[in-house]
Amino acid sequence: MDLSVDYLVDLSESWLPVVLQYGAQVTLALLTLLLGWWLINILTARVSGLLQRRRVDPTLHGFVGSLASIALRVLLLVSVASMVGVETTSFIAVIGAAGLAIGLALQGSLANFAGGVLILLFRPFRVGEWIEAQGVSGTVNSIQIFHTVLKTGDNKTVVVPNGALSNGHITNFSREPRRRADVNVGIDYSSDIKLARQILLEIAEDPRVLRDPEPVVFVTGLGDSAVNLSLRVWVATGDFWPVTFSFTEQAKERLTAAGVGIPFPQRVVHLVQS
Repeated sequence: MDLSVDYLVDLSESWLPVVLQYGAQVTLALLTLLLGWWLINILTARVSGLLQRRRVDPTLHGFVGSLASIALRVLLLVSVASMVGVETTSFIAVIGAAGLAIGLALQGSLANFAGGVLILLFRPFRVGEWIEAQGVSGTVNSIQIFHTVLKTGDNKTVVVPNGALSNGHITNFSREPRRRADVNVGIDYSSDIKLARQILLEIAEDPRVLRDPEPVVFVTGLGDSAVNLSLRVWVATGDFWPVTFSFTEQAKERLTAAGVGIPFPQRVVHLVQS
């Protein structure tokens, strides 16, 4: 019996410092894990709330929140592991090498991802707007992380990578509330310019045409077979194409009815006999 007690005492004396040492480390690591996890939840919630208040696209703030949460939790776990004596140098090196390999393999996708983040943050266009970019024009159907989907005027679906889209020229036809519509027409050199201007201004007396700035008619050039006139009116953006098509048709009909000729393209050919 005394032998057993002495054995237990000796055993406790040899193990007690180890238990106390590692027990303190494990306890501290657990407290760090719990506190860090709680702080990460608060931080990601604050970031998500900030993005919502700034009206960032829901797709982006959900993705950014998840990405930040995962990255912070991985760092927390690595830190906790190092606190309990786990060697993390090799683990970090493996993560770095894997990240480098993935980055090299997905260069195009990462460029598209970065472009998508920039588009969703700075909003050069929104869903429903008509834009022209990368040689294609259409209505923005959806903005996704890696690409943007456009619907063309003849109902084709065009998928444009966000990397190229964010680095190129973008023309947004829908952002401004009003646009200038130009109706260009050529008349005979023998026709009365003042009469043609009067007819074009009468066409502009349309309720869809804004009065400020007022409609104007300019002589824009002297062509090979015609004097070129331009009727310029300001309209609401949604009325741009209906007004342009309607005024072009009216210009042809009313100028012809008033005796103002609209010449065909002509070419003068000189024949020289040898």
